[in-house]
Amino acid sequence: MPDNPPVPPISARNEPRFRSAARKGALAAAFQEQGEDYDRLRPGYPDAVLEAVLARTPPGPRGAPRAIDLGAGTGKLACALLDRGLEVTAVDTSAAMLETALRRGPALTTRLAPAESNGLSAGSAELVTGAQAWHWFDAEAASAEVARLLAPGGVLALVWNMLDVTIPWVHRLSRIMHAGDIHREDFRPTVGAGLDLVERGVHQWEDPMPTPDVIDLARTRSYVITATAERRSRVLANLDWYLHDHLGHERGAVIGVPYRTDWFLYRPGTPGHER
Repeated sequence: MPDNPPVPPISARNEPRFRSAARKGALAAAFQEQGEDYDRLRPGYPDAVLEAVLARTPPGPRGAPRAIDLGAGTGKLACALLDRGLEVTAVDTSAAMLETALRRGPALTTRLAPAESNGLSAGSAELVTGAQAWHWFDAEAASAEVARLLAPGGVLALVWNMLDVTIPWVHRLSRIMHAGDIHREDFRPTVGAGLDLVERGVHQWEDPMPTPDVIDLARTRSYVITATAERRSRVLANLDWYLHDHLGHERGAVIGVPYRTDWFLYRPGTPGHER
């Protein structure tokens, strides 16, 4: 994959912040019934990122790597891996999300379980992934589970799609939308001892969306999902004003929404090793 240009500072936040463990749990639970909207509105993962990850993933016993996608949600990443010939198990705590994933990829194996303790066999994957989900897990427990699940030579890939707020109009869009998953450009996920970061990359791209879908994208954000009806209506009205009155887009016009995808690759190492 070609080198990416330097990415300027985008946020003072190193990872999503939660005022308490209870609040984190409540926000995570908010996604449980959002399968259809999440699948329709959230972007998939760029080919360039998938190719970079798979180029560093060893083959499985039957040739194609075996993958376990933790916090798989509606299967955006899991189905992309399935389409590339991998054997994929999608793990999530939401039955509604996994039902949507199965409609996308009937050949998926699904498991209704937490990422930190899913009961899958040790050494059963050459690739474990977490896309948009790692910050919802208990990092120490999930890291230990990843180390258990990985076959020799296997890798963990953590991937985030984020609005590219280096672009001023997108920065304001993210503020109105209350997008909480905006990280520093030097962001490194919190992982437990025994997983060593071996490579990271950033890929910048655009997702074309009609303006009503950009507004509805806010409905897939935990802040908006858990807001009162009055506050939710205010957020959506503000987005409508911003896109159509302030930026001047025609209603229904398709606009390119800029994203950046950050990806991180880990391999099991010696506990306590510098990461």
